[in-house]
Amino acid sequence: MTDFTATKALFDLPDGVIYLDGNSLGPLPKAAAGRVAHTVTNEWGQMLITGWNKAGWMAQPSRVGDRIGALIGAAQGSVVMGDTLSIKVWQALAAALELRPERRVILSDSGNFPSDLYMAEGLIKQLDRGYELRIMDPQDVAGAITDDVAVLMLTQVDYRTGRMHDMDTLTEKAHAKGALTVWDLAHSAGAVPVDLTTTQADFAVGCTYKYLNGGPGAPAFIYVAPKHAAHVQPALSGWLGHDAPFAFEQSYRAGAGIERMRVGTPPVLQLAALEAALDIWDKVEMTAVRAASIQLSETFIQRVEAACPALTLASPRDPELRGSQVSFHFADGYAAMQALIARGVIGDFRAPDIMRFGFTPLFISEDEVIQAASHLSDIVNNGLWDRREFKQKQAVT
Repeated sequence: MTDFTATKALFDLPDGVIYLDGNSLGPLPKAAAGRVAHTVTNEWGQMLITGWNKAGWMAQPSRVGDRIGALIGAAQGSVVMGDTLSIKVWQALAAALELRPERRVILSDSGNFPSDLYMAEGLIKQLDRGYELRIMDPQDVAGAITDDVAVLMLTQVDYRTGRMHDMDTLTEKAHAKGALTVWDLAHSAGAVPVDLTTTQADFAVGCTYKYLNGGPGAPAFIYVAPKHAAHVQPALSGWLGHDAPFAFEQSYRAGAGIERMRVGTPPVLQLAALEAALDIWDKVEMTAVRAASIQLSETFIQRVEAACPALTLASPRDPELRGSQVSFHFADGYAAMQALIARGVIGDFRAPDIMRFGFTPLFISEDEVIQAASHLSDIVNNGLWDRREFKQKQAVT
């Protein structure tokens, strides 16, 4: 049975802070600093370059990938770590397009994370083969899966509202029309149950610095369904995706299976921090995390709506249709969020008027959620956000 009191004790959270922004950056696991220090001092410091062999650095991307895979229903050997999420989107999309050479449409939606769409636009320009990025409203995606679609590329959970696509149904519809799927799990992995094997997803990507608590700049992951792994052509043919990296051949030969989706040198220190974070996931059940996050978010919505009529719910009301975040519309949401942060309640803001709050049971309690709702209603109802310092936009919102 999952004990969330025990998991909270595993995080280094500042006193007096209610942290509702784990959907943007997870907090520091207490073990991470020691794990990174060990890697720096005992491995890098004492082993020097032999750490690639003795400390297993070269195998880290696959080893950690399998641990991520266990959280998203992926078979062993189908997930690998490295690079940023945008790069992994590029890789997955390019590989999927190569598997459907006769088609020219990439279907996505307006709720997709902009970076995913930017990568698609850039890839289309570079390929210069007449590809089209077709963007629909989220609710219209299913009806837009037609016989000319090569790839359905979606983020499962909308980064602004938390609206959640039905991955199973949309993947089935895409396959029925001969299209492949690329799923971005940035707001899913560690937040909602995912089973890529049962869903029969073709490709999936995601980051590890949000709900998985890998730290700022933590590496991304990419999943390739085993049935495609031997056939995909890596768009980024980096030396560590080569079948024999240390043969130093002049021409590229793709590595076996998921290994071919590796690109450059593994970020060893970041992966060490992520491994420490993943140890916490060995102590919890994803179904329990999901049930608790729904309970926390429902409590927050009820409290805010009862006390703060100026805010309008932007997230789906049905908890089964949203991820582990709740968003509200408020015209002065940026200033209100800054005022809230000044009180030690940390959420974030997304243009034009979205106040976002993440609910992570690993370190958030119901009492903290109730306190956060009380602070929010006080700030909004009494206009306490209406101060110059709260209206000054910072680089990161």
